[in-house]
Amino acid sequence: MIVPLNEFDFLKRALAVYSDKEAVVCGHHRFTYGQVGERAARWANAMRRLGVEKGDRVAILSQNCHRMLEAFFGAPQLGAISMPMNFRLMPSDFEYILNHGGAKVIIVEEGFEKLIEPIRKELQTVRHYIRASDGGSGPGDSWLDYEQLISQSSSEPPPPAAIDENETSALLYTSGTTGRPKGVMLSHRNLYINAINAIIEFGLRDVDNYLHGIAMFHCNGWGLPYAVTGVGATHIVLKKFDPQIIFDLVIRERVTFGCMAPTMINMLLNHPACSSIDLPRNVRIGTAGSAPPMAIIKALQERLGWQVIQVYGLTETSPFLTVSKLKPHMSNWPDEEKYRVQTRTGYPMLGVDLRVVDDQGRMVKPDGEQTGEVIARSNVVMAGYWRQPEATDAVIVDGWFHTGDVATYDSEGYIEIVDRKKDLIISGGENVSSIEVEGVLYKHPGVLEAAVIAVPDEHWGEAPKAIVVPKAGVELTETEIIEFCRERLAHFKCPKSVDFVDALPRTATGKVQKAVIRERYWKGLTKRVQ
Repeated sequence: MIVPLNEFDFLKRALAVYSDKEAVVCGHHRFTYGQVGERAARWANAMRRLGVEKGDRVAILSQNCHRMLEAFFGAPQLGAISMPMNFRLMPSDFEYILNHGGAKVIIVEEGFEKLIEPIRKELQTVRHYIRASDGGSGPGDSWLDYEQLISQSSSEPPPPAAIDENETSALLYTSGTTGRPKGVMLSHRNLYINAINAIIEFGLRDVDNYLHGIAMFHCNGWGLPYAVTGVGATHIVLKKFDPQIIFDLVIRERVTFGCMAPTMINMLLNHPACSSIDLPRNVRIGTAGSAPPMAIIKALQERLGWQVIQVYGLTETSPFLTVSKLKPHMSNWPDEEKYRVQTRTGYPMLGVDLRVVDDQGRMVKPDGEQTGEVIARSNVVMAGYWRQPEATDAVIVDGWFHTGDVATYDSEGYIEIVDRKKDLIISGGENVSSIEVEGVLYKHPGVLEAAVIAVPDEHWGEAPKAIVVPKAGVELTETEIIEFCRERLAHFKCPKSVDFVDALPRTATGKVQKAVIRERYWKGLTKRVQ
């Protein structure tokens, strides 16, 4: 028997086994799984009433909220495609994404309408604008009210749709090296297999209380909405990262597991409450986005008694490829050696074929020293980039996905990312295209040339840095350049620092030698990524 995989299966199991169990804690809202199932059905029926059909895109612009979970489980009942978007972007970014993705409906958290209103006239396919809030729409309001739509729709499951597991379920726009974001098409099968791996590697059980520290627009919350639901655990929804709020939730809601970027962990460790309150021990923390420094792993595990589980992947891989955990025979190793293992990127998760290959496609030696590109073959690898077949063909070659990450490979099967082939910066877990930032810098009337690179940053892991050649006779300041960028880019993309030089190093053919520029700032470090 072949039953198509669909991520709604995770909620179906929770409804069958844990219907009366508390499922979601979101601010003052508390829902059982029975109530979540009802609201997800109402969501699906509300979208059907608005004309959403199989394959249509529903965009979501929101911070973490129970309503995002409703979309994640409502859309696959219709075969609709969810499009969660990064709320830190600029209106011009949303204009491109919504038009390129062809969204029919957009659901916007109250307060974010200001990001959409300036571009409404430019949106070619959006037919319905929905405001998500606990309040209602005002008289003459052009926005539909989310809660009113939900309450007026049936709580019965919608008529079953014929959905193939290889059809697109989520369309996720991620910054790349070409400047414009690309729409990653993840299938029902991709999301399903990734969620199973999350259950396995994070050891999820029905007694867990999971803190959503990662923004749910990031690859559908790393797939944890499905995994946590499937085992009947409880979702503790964190709307906005704040160390004090996290500590309060950990204590009040008895959090046992959470996911966050290394930057967030570092902020927790440096918050006064970390040393002044009695926190529960044995909390598991999944982390990714950049490699956590040994000092952070050591501090979290020794000071708080929390366990760090590093994972690695990309939006294009749903996102998990590897996990870094100690093997049984390592349990008696000296602490420093064990911490060192935990800083490695990890070994493949179930169903992931992973290779580290040189420029000729040959496997590198498993000596932990020779480097090559990480390539992967798995059921978690995307179908491709939305409406960009050439970009898809550039990264999926002969059945293998090329990550653009450079790593070593050791005799234990662990890889360790040491550099990046792509011209991409990952700052605080967010992708930043250096080309996009350079494009803005070249618009400044006093800039002759510019290059943007990643440099080590104690707070963000790595941060964008601009190297600028001013035009003859022009005096520029760091503040001026940064403010110029902040007026035109999402703030997380903007340079955190600027150096002024007389000329950029170039090859004989005129190409800027970014490797030469980077060396100055990474000298003495074993890796060229953080």
